[in-house]
Parts: sequence; C-alpha cells; structure tokens
Amino acid sequence: MKENVLTRYRVMAYITAVWLLVFTVAIVLKYGFDTGDTMLISQIHGVLFIVYVVFAFDLGSKMKWPFGKLLWVLAAGCIPVASFFVEPKITQEARAHLAGVRGAPVKAEA
Repeated sequence: MKENVLTRYRVMAYITAVWLLVFTVAIVLKYGFDTGDTMLISQIHGVLFIVYVVFAFDLGSKMKWPFGKLLWVLAAGCIPVASFFVEPKITQEARAHLAGVRGAPVKAEA
C-alpha cells in the first residue's frame, strides 16, 4: 500500500465531515427556522460522500479490513462529527501498517 492511498482517504474524510456539518446546519436552519435551502449543499455532500466511499473502500481493501470494519468506517461518513474521531484512529493504524510493510524483509521471487 502506498502513502497516497491513506492521504486520499484522510482528505476526503475531513472534507466529507465538514460538508456533513454544513448540511446539518442547513437542515436545522431550514426546518427549525424556516430559512434557507438545502438542495445545493445536499448535492455537494452527496458527491463528496461517494468519493469518500470509494477512497475508504480502496484503503480498506489494501489494509485487508474485515467487512464489519469497513462498514464502521463508511458509517462514520454519515454521522456528524464521527469522522473527526474515526479518521485519526484509522490513520494511526494505516501508518503502523505502512511502517510494518516497509520494515519487512523483501522476499526473493523464485
């Protein structure tokens, strides 16, 4: 696994989390105070979430996560502020994995 797989995931996790917070505030304003519209914000968040899902799935497949863990990471993109707590743990785990892979002895091909 390359470092850029982790970087893509991290960037999209934060961007998606911020847009989810913006979307949540817009919904509260629209339905709580009858102001504003959520159409554009929801569409932007939807597109960003799809990109997040692709990058999280890519990272998960390269890290060989079990399906339950992948669902947990994907669910973090649906719950406001959850990504801010999940992403650092995933990053720490992925960096340890990268360090282990880099430090492993190289096997000679026969």
